[in-house]
Amino acid sequence: MIVSQFQSVGRDLFIRGLVSSHTGNLSVRLGERIIITRRSSQIGCLEENALVETGVNKNDRATPLASVELSVHRAIYQQTTALAIVHAHPPHAIALSLAETEIVPNDEGLSVVGRVPVLGWHTAVSSEKLAGVIAQALKGHRVVMVHGHGSFAIGQILEEAYSLTTTLEESCQVICLLKSLRAS
Repeated sequence: MIVSQFQSVGRDLFIRGLVSSHTGNLSVRLGERIIITRRSSQIGCLEENALVETGVNKNDRATPLASVELSVHRAIYQQTTALAIVHAHPPHAIALSLAETEIVPNDEGLSVVGRVPVLGWHTAVSSEKLAGVIAQALKGHRVVMVHGHGSFAIGQILEEAYSLTTTLEESCQVICLLKSLRAS
């Protein structure tokens, strides 16, 4: 059942253009364990062997196979009540993250995702420092953007985090369209 959830969300992220072939990652927390996509997995067509199980708080033999974003996922699980994380690269949201310190949807997205902070200006996404900053921000937000990189959305199930990701991107598309109309 967990595999099918990863497959469904991964496929939908790819089809919607929210990740490219080997980017983005997904995870769920099961007690003191994390199931996370494998490093450089093809998220649009995940197989069971593309999932890695490792500890929330400690490394084990499977840890080196896990996504390069494992430290961020761990920090989020350690500091929040999230049970699922979707990390995507939504293009309109990334474009806005290069110019804004906060994304404020001006459509119904505001009631769903709220104000979305843009974090990590001039910081590598895989650094332990940024992992803590992302996790801290997700205590008060359901989705955050990392400057020029991508979004991290949390939920109790993958579908919830995926929904937040798509709502953020749709809101950012509207913002970009409005900006282009004003520039004309």
